[in-house]
Formats: sequence, structure tokens, C-alpha cells
Amino acid sequence: MFLRMIWGALFRQKSKMLMIAFTIALGVSLSTSMLNTMLGVGDKVNQELKAYGANINVVPKEASFLDDIYGVSDQEEKGQNYLNEDELGNIKTIFWAFNIVDFTPYFYAKVKVNDDSKDTRLVGTWFAHHMELQTGEILDTGMIKLKSWWEIEGEWVNDDDDDMIMAGSVFAARNNLKVGDSVELSTPNLKKTVKIKGIFNSGSDEDQYIYSSLKLAQDLEGKKNVVNRIEVSALTTPDNELARRAAQNPLSLTLKEQEVWYCTAYVSSICYQIQEVITDSVAKPIRQVAESEGDILNKTTLLMVLITILSLAGSALGISNLVTAGVMERRMEIGLQKAVGASNTKVIFTILTEIVITGIIGGFVGYFAGIGFTQIIGYRVFGSAIPPAPMVIPIVAVLVFLVTILGSIPAIRYLVNLNPTEVLHGR
Repeated sequence: MFLRMIWGALFRQKSKMLMIAFTIALGVSLSTSMLNTMLGVGDKVNQELKAYGANINVVPKEASFLDDIYGVSDQEEKGQNYLNEDELGNIKTIFWAFNIVDFTPYFYAKVKVNDDSKDTRLVGTWFAHHMELQTGEILDTGMIKLKSWWEIEGEWVNDDDDDMIMAGSVFAARNNLKVGDSVELSTPNLKKTVKIKGIFNSGSDEDQYIYSSLKLAQDLEGKKNVVNRIEVSALTTPDNELARRAAQNPLSLTLKEQEVWYCTAYVSSICYQIQEVITDSVAKPIRQVAESEGDILNKTTLLMVLITILSLAGSALGISNLVTAGVMERRMEIGLQKAVGASNTKVIFTILTEIVITGIIGGFVGYFAGIGFTQIIGYRVFGSAIPPAPMVIPIVAVLVFLVTILGSIPAIRYLVNLNPTEVLHGR
């Protein structure tokens, strides 16, 4: 009997029930797309931000110590302190190895160009370095990926181009050089004639420098297997209070806090793990980049949460109007039920059952529509799909139930106050 009443009520008010289902579907689709995007957008935004440079700087421990004391930012003025080149692959063996997007080393040399009286900084680095790690992983990393925003005239240098260099735009203009020109580089250890393969514009002080393969820079200085510093680009989680405390002193954490911090991709946690695998190194976040990433992620998440709340509030208001209008149209039927002995609880349960069934249908349709909207956002904004998060399903189910109940409150109040005598007499 109860099921027959529910079935009959649903079909007698097909248009209103369809409108309720449509209203719920709209709210759920927007909520689903926002929640899936919010849960999947972290890595996407991080990957987009990786195009603008590294967020971790690794230097020798002595150089970091002098920097903290004297504030000297020039590596060469701190004294010749080095990191081991053959340990660079260890960066991809840390706990958060898969969060390491790119990294590249730098080795600095002072050279004279064409017998110029002033020294020019030459930076040896990897451009597109191929590595086969002990773990069996194959890795291609270097400047081409890490400095993808540089404007290049000509071509990038290859790692095996020991007779090619790249000149900064300021240096090239100052010396009236262009792509294809040959210059002589000289140090107390070596003289070498090289050709300019490309001219870059970075928009920073680097435009005054020369870039070469790491081997050429080391040969000019008479060094082997050493680098001055390493830049690392890593996907990170925005800092919270725990991460800030750990950054100041990891030993101040309890064992449980240390475990949580170490197993979360905070920038301070990744820095700590890099220091564990690179001998006598200090890894520090590049705060301008790391903090900007965290701020953008937090603001993006907040925006999506607000959109979700507003969409659900709109759905609740729409449901409220539709359910109240439907109950008012059925007041004769409801008054008759009360007159023959139906309690307020039974009548309210019947109405809510109808609305919840309609809400489930609308929520089901809205969820899959929301998955579609998520993919549209993923491809239009980030150029790739955003995988649906399984945890969104129970969240959406709870939201559908809450929105349905909240939207039905005005109708329930009307039912409780409905007097069967007045309704049946047409008042």
C-alpha cells in the first residue's frame, strides 16, 4: 500500500518531480565537477607552475652556512664548495621521487672572451641529459624543461656539444655577437674556440652569462665530477603549521608528527630527503615560487568550495519552492489522510520518501554529468583529463540527502500546521 501511494504520487506530479530531479541534477553536476577538479587540480596546477622554474635550490653545506652569516649570494665569492656530480641521480631515489619533475646542476667558471679584460661568468649545465638510474628508471632532465619560458634565437646546446655555447641576450648585444659567431674562451687552465649556437632571453641577470655543457665548464676550470649547485622542480603540498614547524627544526616534532611530515609532499619534507641523499648539502625552498604555488592552490580550492556551496544552496531553494508548491496542490489529499488517522510523522515520511527517490534519480544523472564537466575543465584548462576521485561519490550522496531534506523543511512546516478540517471544508 505504501509503495503504491509513493508510485502514484510520483506519476501524478510528473512535471514537478521532473523539475525537482532536474534542479538536483544541476546542483550535483556542478558540485561533482568542482569537487573532482578540486581534488585533482593540485598536481595539474603544480605542473603548470613547473613551467616557470624550480622551487628548490641545493647548495653545499659550507656555502649555505656562509650565506646565512654574511648574506653572500654569489657562489664564487663564498669559496669553491662543491657537490658530487655522480650523486645527482640519488634525487630520484627519495621517498617522493615521483614528485621530482626536473632537476639540473650548475657549475660556474670565470672566463675571458676574446681576450676581454673583464671576466664573464660561464655556467655549465645539463640541457637534455639522459640518465639510466640504478632503480631501472630512465630519466631525461635539464635546462630545456626547467627553463621552458626562455626565448631562444637559434637552438639549444646539446649535452655533448663541447664546442658550442649559448649566450645571454645582454652579453651578446654588449659584444655585438650573433648566432653562428665564434669566440675564444680562456682560463688559466685552458683556451678553447667555441661557436654560439643560440642566444637566450631569460628576463633576468642570467642574460649577462654564457651557458655551456657541464663538461666544457669543468674542463675550463680543470675540475671533474663536481657542481656548485642544483635546481630542483618538485610537485609539493601547500605548507601548514606542521610543515612550518618542521622547516624550522624537524627534531622538535613528535615521532607521529615526524612520520606524517616525512610522508607528506611538503617542500620542507622533500628538501630534507634530498639532503639525506646528497653528501654535505643543504636544500632550501625558493620561497617566491614555493609560497606562490601554495597560495594559488589554496585560493583555487577555496573558490571551488564556494562555488559548490552556492550551487547546493541554489538547489535547496529551488527544491523548497517546488516541494512546497506540490504539497499545497495536494493539500486535499493530505488533509484526507490526516482525517482518517494518519499522523504528521507518517505523512511527512511519505512526502520525504517521494522527494528522496526523486533526488536519487537526479543525483545519479547529475553525477555523471558532473564527470563530463570535469573532463571539459581538464582538457580546456590543463590540456589533459582529470581522473574522477572515488571519494566524491559518498560526498555527493550525503550532499544530495542534505539538500533534499533542507529543501523540504518549508513543506514539512506547512504539513505540520495543516488542519484537515479547514482543508476539507475548502477554507
